[in-house]
Amino acid sequence: MSIGIDNVFEPLLTGSAQRLYHRRVVFPERVKMSDVARTAGVSVATVSKVVNGRYGVAQATVERVQQVIHELGYEASLGAQSLRSHRTNVLGILVAEFEPFSTELLKGASREVAGSGYQLLAYSSGDGEGAAIGWERRSLARLSGTLIDGAVIVTPTVIETKHGFHVVAVDPHTGPSGLPTVDSDNFAGAVLATNYLLSLGHRRIGHISGRPDLESARLREAGFRKAMADADVAVDERIVRVGGFRTESAAGTAAELLSLPDRPTAIFAGNDLSAISTMNVARGMGLTVPDDLSVIGFDNVPESALVNPPLTTIMQPLQRMGAEALRLLIDLIAGVERDTHIRLPTELVIRASCRPYR
Repeated sequence: MSIGIDNVFEPLLTGSAQRLYHRRVVFPERVKMSDVARTAGVSVATVSKVVNGRYGVAQATVERVQQVIHELGYEASLGAQSLRSHRTNVLGILVAEFEPFSTELLKGASREVAGSGYQLLAYSSGDGEGAAIGWERRSLARLSGTLIDGAVIVTPTVIETKHGFHVVAVDPHTGPSGLPTVDSDNFAGAVLATNYLLSLGHRRIGHISGRPDLESARLREAGFRKAMADADVAVDERIVRVGGFRTESAAGTAAELLSLPDRPTAIFAGNDLSAISTMNVARGMGLTVPDDLSVIGFDNVPESALVNPPLTTIMQPLQRMGAEALRLLIDLIAGVERDTHIRLPTELVIRASCRPYR
């Protein structure tokens, strides 16, 4: 059986155009265990034994049932599977929203899950801009126990987990605590970024920081200040402002900095999205990057290499972070004893958005 939906635009078309665009979208109904049993000519109980790997079924029958399962595309309900075995063999990656940072983490996790015996479920909280405190607690309440066996949570604000449910945090708001954590060396990366601008002769360096409640943002600002202090260059507090890690808010901050009579000659943005937004604002104000303004970002998301000019940035190994988080989660579920805090190095990626001060 199937459910069909006709193309609703068909009445608006005539002649050959109507014939060309007439389509019927068909959604197959979920295949049930009874459908497999009927097609294979066996009982539902026999199919259940095959699906759950139980003994008492002849090998020829097992092969026939498995062939039918393959042909019909049968999949056991996760909810029913959880009730029977208390396991779904599904791991969750929970994000406040799907943006370049979390998307890169997902790529790494999806590669790591291959061959592990687990499947991966990516889930967004649906809280709009992802700033709602406690989104991960609500998400875990919806998914834990029946849909997933454990979770990787990206930039969580608050973590409260039930006993026995494993969670790994990536870049948590408050930094590493008792929770298994994967992050990168934000402080060292910010020192690298600032030192690079200093090495190019810039002294009036602005900083567009991230969200004040996020530990990674605080560490990046601290690294910026440390590098400036070590170089004996005073920080002008008028050109250190919050951008919030978001395109829109960073654009407003960049416009403020670039409108100053003594605007900065270089800007270290807290992430790549803020840096790209800064470049766009500069272009709109008639400034050229890097001739009039040098810009450096943080993250090395794919978009950073695609802008014009390509963005110099600090690379977080985002895909590796996702892979490490998933491997840590799998090991925790399996009872493997290991270090539960993984901090990965950052490195400078030089492209074309910075030039020597003159």
